[in-house]
Amino acid sequence: MRKHFLLFFIAITGILAGCNKNDPETLAPKDYFTLWNDCEALTALQEYVQDVTNPKSTNYIKEEDRIATFDMDGTFVGELYPSYFEYNLLEYRALDDPAYKDKAPEDVKEAAQAIRDFVRNGKALPSGFDMIHARAAAKAYAGMTVAQFDAYVKAYAAKPANGFTGMTYGESFYKPMLEVFDYLKANGFTYYVVSGSDRFIVRALVEAIGIQPNRVIGMDVKLQSSGQGDEPGVNHTYGKEENLVRTDELIIKNLKTNKVLQIQQEIGKTPVLSFGNSGGDSAMHNFALSNSLKSAAFMLIADDDARDHANREKALKLGQQWKEAGYHVISMRDDFKTIYGPGVKKVDFVF
Repeated sequence: MRKHFLLFFIAITGILAGCNKNDPETLAPKDYFTLWNDCEALTALQEYVQDVTNPKSTNYIKEEDRIATFDMDGTFVGELYPSYFEYNLLEYRALDDPAYKDKAPEDVKEAAQAIRDFVRNGKALPSGFDMIHARAAAKAYAGMTVAQFDAYVKAYAAKPANGFTGMTYGESFYKPMLEVFDYLKANGFTYYVVSGSDRFIVRALVEAIGIQPNRVIGMDVKLQSSGQGDEPGVNHTYGKEENLVRTDELIIKNLKTNKVLQIQQEIGKTPVLSFGNSGGDSAMHNFALSNSLKSAAFMLIADDDARDHANREKALKLGQQWKEAGYHVISMRDDFKTIYGPGVKKVDFVF
């Protein structure tokens, strides 16, 4: 009898030990922020998340309402090599791509040349260039299928990033910010990328870090079926052998208040967290801060002129401006142990 009892006790102990081993409450908490220094912004983020995910807190937020939005360029992807990725891509497409440059419309070439003059000679971009670029980009890739454009973006992203060694454009993620994604996911947040860049460019870039296409909002051009011709989509039936093709018709440039409108259109909920790096993200931040649920907004400033191409003086002025607006400020220089990871070094731009 004693033998049977002893065997039963050993079995039960083993089962309980196995349960405890897999119980999240008994596991040592993962250190999600190995690439960060101790700083106000990180402390604010962790305290916020701990508060709103605590069922006993008056600020508790249900998982379905834990929505976070992230700008892309300059927020978790490098933008100073020597300009936005989508600007670099248009410059290459219109001025250097042997398969296209001789066919590029004049206004596309002019937009690409304006980018080149800005980058190489410091000539100011024309007034309203956001929209000039958007319309030119719509034309530059018109006729490409969605799959062809995705491959085109990824091919350019595989090129070495100008101004750095040891990194391609497609690898230029701010490694500490990727830890934020992991941390939020582990705490029940759903995050979306809300960028001024072309939606399909953003999708191609963020695929490498596991962000699904339906979590991306960006600039949009009109698509049509390859067999549609001039027939309205409401009258055309998509065939099994057809493809989706980009047109030259711009739908929206996703900047400033347009970001807010698109978030409401596509997500249908007001975010509780917002991350950005420029004035173009202030509208999105303010939208999050208008939420009746507890919310927070974070601005990253490019103040590290040793490890990245940055204007530290300008960044510090912006940092003060963002603090006064009620945003938490992330300093690349002071808060990040690394930016792009080991083996990546800043060098002079090559033209």
